[in-house]
Amino acid sequence: MFSSLSIRDFRVYWLGMLVSLTGTWIQQVAQSWLVFQLTNSALLLGIVGFLNSIPVLVLSLFGGVLADRLNKRNILITTQIIFMLLAFVLALLTQLKVITPLQIIILALLNGVVMAFDSPARQSIVVELVGKRHLFNAIALNSVAFNSSRIIGPALAGILVATIGMSGCFYINGVSFLAVIIALYSIKLANNRGDFSNNGAFKDLIEGLAFVKNNRLILALIAMVAVVSLFGIAHVILMPIFANDVLKVGVKGLGVLMSSAGCGALLGALILARLGDYKHKGRLLLFSAIVFSASLIIFSLSRTYSLSILTLASIGLSSVIVTSLINTILQIKVEDRFRGRVMSVFMLTFAGMMPFGNLIAGSLAEAFGVSFAVLFGGVICTVFFTVISIAYPAVRKIN
Repeated sequence: MFSSLSIRDFRVYWLGMLVSLTGTWIQQVAQSWLVFQLTNSALLLGIVGFLNSIPVLVLSLFGGVLADRLNKRNILITTQIIFMLLAFVLALLTQLKVITPLQIIILALLNGVVMAFDSPARQSIVVELVGKRHLFNAIALNSVAFNSSRIIGPALAGILVATIGMSGCFYINGVSFLAVIIALYSIKLANNRGDFSNNGAFKDLIEGLAFVKNNRLILALIAMVAVVSLFGIAHVILMPIFANDVLKVGVKGLGVLMSSAGCGALLGALILARLGDYKHKGRLLLFSAIVFSASLIIFSLSRTYSLSILTLASIGLSSVIVTSLINTILQIKVEDRFRGRVMSVFMLTFAGMMPFGNLIAGSLAEAFGVSFAVLFGGVICTVFFTVISIAYPAVRKIN
């Protein structure tokens, strides 16, 4: 289950990311609560989520080109330092009680710009840390780190907001970036210079897109990620309203709801890590996608706190299996020289579609209520994954 952690560089990187991601989740919960307190608006929650992710849609392809051409470790060191500084700015403005929705929007936009260059390098550096032999396990353990932080971070946020305030949460996030920055400085990779082709950056970008376009299986997998991101993930930004207005459990209940999704996701990541190089990846992928869709529908209809917790755990478990399997399949099937660009397309569809999903969900929630917004997404996902299963049998046959 933990075989890739026997590799020293990956172990150091993984531990640093775990600490940093926990801080990020603390900030995300505190920030969503701050926006809701300042505005009491579902639409503005959607707008903040939109602006946090829209730069990924616009810039991540260029981030993939850089990841294939430059030193991935140096890219990550730079992006993590900028993330840290932005967290401290948010903390200071909140502490001084001069924070406004416009300032939060600007900081969310800047974070999104940095994420566009951070994500392709972060996704594609894993194979250089562990090699293809341990890639499936390493990606699963990356999901373990991400989803462990989803459990720890929101649970801590619910307590910390009530004790040290929202500015304290933002300061903690800023400090947490030091863990991954120190880890990256300690990593020494023999081959991390990227692919310095003689082409220009724009020509490299077109070449990467052509590679994706000409592979129907990769296109189908990317489309699945896009639908999950566009219609299946936006419930997260509406969670403060579910906690406050639908389930009436307050900020501590919000932390529990967010953590329950993290618990399910952690279980899903551990299952994948234990399975190793599982031979029926396609069948597991489609089954998990349908479970994810059904769980969204049940959550949207739930008015019971305990049922909502269970369905969020199911959403977390099935979503991490879907995204981790697609991530692994893509990295295994692409040539090394295209990996950064293909993973930038993966991140474009995964994170780049989120702003539109957040905007759609926020608008639907404002007009028809949060329950309808999530129900709509669950129905769309169910229909799409059923069509993929029938129209693209190659997905079902992936081993």
